[in-house]
Amino acid sequence: MRVYEKIVLAFDGSHEARTALREGALLACRYQSTVWLLCVLPESKGLAMAEGAQPGAAEHIIAASHELVQDGLEKLRSLGLTATGHVLRGDPATTISAFAREVSADLVVLGHRRRSFLERWWNGPSGAYIVDDVECSLLVARRPISDAEFAEELARRAANTPA
Repeated sequence: MRVYEKIVLAFDGSHEARTALREGALLACRYQSTVWLLCVLPESKGLAMAEGAQPGAAEHIIAASHELVQDGLEKLRSLGLTATGHVLRGDPATTISAFAREVSADLVVLGHRRRSFLERWWNGPSGAYIVDDVECSLLVARRPISDAEFAEELARRAANTPA
């Protein structure tokens, strides 16, 4: 039995999500995991207001998210991983948890951004909800992997891959 056969990488293009993508990708390489790259667009009043003020704004945001996911998929596939991408709308914690259950994930990898007391007070402890809701292991990626380190690892893996 492989430990992490199925990994969901939560990805929104932020610095923290790129950290999670890199760390999760390297872990997926180690275990030859199947990877789902998941971008969740939060349902928000701001998105609804933007759509009301500028028709097509939501579609623009969704298209930009699809581009982010495609860029991430290219990186994952360049590592030789089997990866698919999805852009969904909803509450990130519950949507990620539901998706992980749907694909029978063994691991969910996500980034973490420290928030101030006021941000936590206004937004609630969404991180706590995913910990309570996800039914598999959860990795909160915090180890920064620079562009140079990631490129070196890609090159090292490419050199060791049989042609």
